[in-house]
Amino acid sequence: MSVTIKSVHRTFKKSQEEDLIVLDDVNLHIKKEEFITIIGPSGCGKSTLLKIIAGLDRKFHGSILIGGQELTGPGIKQGFIFQEHRLFPWLTVEKNIAADLSLNDSEIRRKVDELIEIVRLKGFEKAYPRELSGGMAQRVAIARALLRNPDVLLLDEPFGALDAFTRTHLQDVLLDIWKKKKTTMILVTHDLDESIYLANRLVIMTPRPGRISQIIEIDMPYPRKKTDVRFQAIRQQVLTEFEKSELIH
Repeated sequence: MSVTIKSVHRTFKKSQEEDLIVLDDVNLHIKKEEFITIIGPSGCGKSTLLKIIAGLDRKFHGSILIGGQELTGPGIKQGFIFQEHRLFPWLTVEKNIAADLSLNDSEIRRKVDELIEIVRLKGFEKAYPRELSGGMAQRVAIARALLRNPDVLLLDEPFGALDAFTRTHLQDVLLDIWKKKKTTMILVTHDLDESIYLANRLVIMTPRPGRISQIIEIDMPYPRKKTDVRFQAIRQQVLTEFEKSELIH
């Protein structure tokens, strides 16, 4: 589904006398089945914007439309993946994916088995979180978020704590899921190469208060090579925009 962000403004109470403006007049339209990455300096409101789209933060001005309908709160249309996997340590991989749904239901069982295959965890269905690597645990979290077939998948720096090799592998897993499931994806990241490697469009945000500084079309076919001349040219374009933003703000 498409996502439309209209004039979103969010403040937090810094003190009794002072408000802290985190997001200021953010406007963005994300097309159905598009893969968007959002990048910007720490504290610019990237994660706050993601929570607003998820319906987890309602204390904002403006509006969010999912598939043309105004968002009023959390719902099955949006799946959310946090920076940490948040698995239940007492449940196996398959039960963590099913969460509050019963594996005795043949349709749920089929979906769980399909997702285990998609996130490349076949053979680990009965394993517990303590028996998994960080990358495997994050794949379980992705599968759990996909179980209810969300129209929009929101990812808040899900690979930030992983080593470079595992992170690269999970980027490919995520692209694989996106191609198979046709889910609209919005990924917040601090990793510039990751944002270019994955996105159809890359959204650059300014330092706080967060505004959209620039949107860059990534006109490269998949799979992408990070050593490609076009990849490096886009990388330099983003770095130049960051330098400009720092000077302006």
